[in-house]
Amino acid sequence: THAPSTYKIPAAGDTPKSLNVWFWPRPNAEDTIYRSKAVGEPPLMLAISVWEAIRDAIGQVGSAPVALDAPATPERVFFSLQHQAKSQHAARP
Repeated sequence: THAPSTYKIPAAGDTPKSLNVWFWPRPNAEDTIYRSKAVGEPPLMLAISVWEAIRDAIGQVGSAPVALDAPATPERVFFSLQHQAKSQHAARP
């Protein structure tokens, strides 16, 4: 790809039916920063896990589907909590 905006992040559905893996028999010959081996999706996965944890916590307040756009700013979290609280009060007899 030519830019981060056009890069399609791999998903579970992109995994082939047969995936053969071989381990490299030798260590890296070149020094890398902190002996890193790869960059890319791992930092993004951490951010998604935080966003999902926030959504899960908001979902515990009420029964409505959680609407939380990314980035989860304090204002968006607050308004999502308000929506959940209203749905909880509306569901009570």
